[in-house]
Amino acid sequence: MPQMLKIVFVPVPPAGWPFIFICAGITGLLTWLIAPLGFIGLLLTAWCIYFFRDPPRVTPNRKGLVISPADGVVQSIIHAPPPIELDMGEEPLIRIAVFMNVFNVHVNRIPIDGVISASAYRPGKFINASLDKASEFNERQSLKVVTDEGKEIAFVQIAGLVARRIICTSKKGDQVHAGQRFGMIRFGSRVDVYLPNGATPTVVEGQLAIAGETVLSDLTSDESARQGEAK
Repeated sequence: MPQMLKIVFVPVPPAGWPFIFICAGITGLLTWLIAPLGFIGLLLTAWCIYFFRDPPRVTPNRKGLVISPADGVVQSIIHAPPPIELDMGEEPLIRIAVFMNVFNVHVNRIPIDGVISASAYRPGKFINASLDKASEFNERQSLKVVTDEGKEIAFVQIAGLVARRIICTSKKGDQVHAGQRFGMIRFGSRVDVYLPNGATPTVVEGQLAIAGETVLSDLTSDESARQGEAK
């Protein structure tokens, strides 16, 4: 029974409560106006709570592991220049894009231990986040972490077609840890991770990633990039 309660009563971040209260208010109004419509409002409220859920995660804590900052599908793994505002040069790096749909957990987590050396927000469009051009044209919040070993990892919150609000609570100079919550994107979006030179991904396109748990890369390993297939 305690385990079942943990599954049902999942924590909700502060950013979600205003939306939940609005949905609850709509439910009350619909019930007062036309009682049967209250059921629709109840479903809306339940979905809102589900969307803003923030379940605990167990994060691997060995040095060198790059952990997924987002729940969702590994949309693409390609070479691409990091965001210009992070001042990381124009050389293409391996970019792992994790796409979140409206049913995924939208709380984002720090991918690796280190210090945030750069943070930059850039307004933009709201193209479907599953498209590659979203990395270049959409609204985004970019962060760069430098590890104790001097490795630089960039990760970028990207607004999507429905998303209209990027929340980032970390700032330049913060000491951060892998798995630590640093923000969220409301209603469907994407997070890109740029690996340092020499790093290879430990995930494959189409794989489901879990924020704070799935290892995207091991900076201490010389393993070649993995291959995968649907089964």
